[in-house]
Amino acid sequence: MWHPLLMSFFVFIVQTGYTWSQSQVEVQILGIAQDAGYPQIGCEDSCCLHVWMNPQLRKSPVCMGIYDLESQKSWMVEATPDLKTQWQTHVDRTGKIPDGFLITHAHTGHYTGLMQLGREMMNSHQMPVYVLPRLAGFLKKNGPWDQLTTLENINVLELIPDSIFRLSDNVTCLAMQVPHRDEYSETAGFIFTGPSKKVLFIPDIDKWAKWERNIRSIVQEVDYAFLDGTFFRNGELRNRDMSQIPHPFVSESVELFSSLPVADRQKIYFIHFNHTNPLIRGDREAIEFVKAHQMNVAEEGMVIRL
Repeated sequence: MWHPLLMSFFVFIVQTGYTWSQSQVEVQILGIAQDAGYPQIGCEDSCCLHVWMNPQLRKSPVCMGIYDLESQKSWMVEATPDLKTQWQTHVDRTGKIPDGFLITHAHTGHYTGLMQLGREMMNSHQMPVYVLPRLAGFLKKNGPWDQLTTLENINVLELIPDSIFRLSDNVTCLAMQVPHRDEYSETAGFIFTGPSKKVLFIPDIDKWAKWERNIRSIVQEVDYAFLDGTFFRNGELRNRDMSQIPHPFVSESVELFSSLPVADRQKIYFIHFNHTNPLIRGDREAIEFVKAHQMNVAEEGMVIRL
C-alpha cells in the first residue's frame, strides 16, 4: 500500500500535468482585441454598451509576452496603446522590465505604444525594438518616432525576412512578411521557437489566398498558431465596405482549416477580435461554432510553454 505522501504527490502529478522536463520558456497572451481594444471608442451599440458599464470585461489590443525563465530575459510582441497596463502585467510576472519589443507593423494598435517610452513618460534608454526593414526606416525618419531614436529611448534593430534571429539561448524568432494594408510599413508574422515547441503569431493579414505561402502547411509545422480573427463573418460592419478591410473572416478560416487533421486544428487560436466580433463578448453560439471544428478562441492571460 502506498504511503499517503507518495499518493498525494502522484495525484499532484496527474492533476497538473507536471513533468520534470517542463520548458522554461513561457508565452502569455496580454491582449486579444483589435487595435482599438474593447469596447471601442465611440461605440454605444449593444456589443460595447454592457462593457462600458462593466469595466472588468474590457479587453486590450493584441499583445504577447515571451519569458525565458532560464536566462531571465523577456520580450513583448507589439507595443499597443494599452502598453502601460500590459507592461505592468509583464513585469509582475517576470520581476523585471522587458528586454525588447518585436512589432509586426505600423497600424495604430501595434506600435503607437512606443511613445510611452519617450522622455515625456518613461524615458527608457536604448530599448531594443525588432522590426522588418521598411518599418525600421519609418521609425527613424518620421516624427514623432524619430525623436525616440534621436534621444536613444529606443534602439531600432532590423530583422531580415525569413532568417532566424536568436533572442536568447532558448528562444529564436523567424519573421515572415505577410500581405496587409501596408501604408507605412510592411507587415510581419512571427514564428517563435523554444526548447521543444513553436508558436506562430499572425494577428493581421489580408485574405489567406493573397499570401504566397500555404498557411495550412505552416500550421502543421508549429505547435500553436495565433491567427487573425478580426471579424467573424461578412456583413459584420454596418455601413462599411468590408472588402476594404480584407481580413480573413473566422467563418472562412474555419472552412479553410477544417480538412486538416484534428491534431493540427487544435493548434489554432483565433485572436485580434474587433468589437463587433461575437467571440470577444463570449457569445456561446460563436464559440461553440469554433470549438465544434476543433479550434480555439484566445483568452487574455492564457499561458503556454515552448
